Amino acid sequence: MHHDQIWAPWRLAYIRGDASKQNPPERALKLLDDANDECFLCHGVADSNDRENLVVHRGEHCLTVLNRYPYNNGHLLVAPQQHQGQPDELSDEETLELQQTIQRMIGLTRQLLGADGFNIGLNLGRAAGAGLPGHLHWHIVPRWNGDTNFMPVMAGVDVISQSLDALWEALDEAIRGE
Repeated sequence: MHHDQIWAPWRLAYIRGDASKQNPPERALKLLDDANDECFLCHGVADSNDRENLVVHRGEHCLTVLNRYPYNNGHLLVAPQQHQGQPDELSDEETLELQQTIQRMIGLTRQLLGADGFNIGLNLGRAAGAGLPGHLHWHIVPRWNGDTNFMPVMAGVDVISQSLDALWEALDEAIRGE
């Protein structure tokens, strides 16, 4: 019987709950007003090292980051730059830019990865599954026909076929080429 190994070392910090391994190294950052010092999105906004923070796009009011612990290859998070936890805290400009960015990232991901569909979602509050309830963020999860297999069902394992670094490079190149 043939046995393949799945190597996903980036998931270990998440599984163990080791916050020191989940975020890039600490630097003195100038956080925005009302930012949360423990929020990885607020750190991504304040830190100009986009590659290290997995930031693939910055707009005037929002940013897009690769999910460090993806459900599927190409899993993105689109968030306002301000640390806001409720949709009614967003300005009309922020709301419009967030929706336009979600639309743009769906198109880019479909083009780059050949996704057949997407799960788009917002977990509003810890009771709804938000791991970061104080900073709104929409999940864009690419899906492919037949991508559900025995791994998540039997072993509780997600198989991610592309490294975050390779995906960051591909999205960065696509965004610059638009």
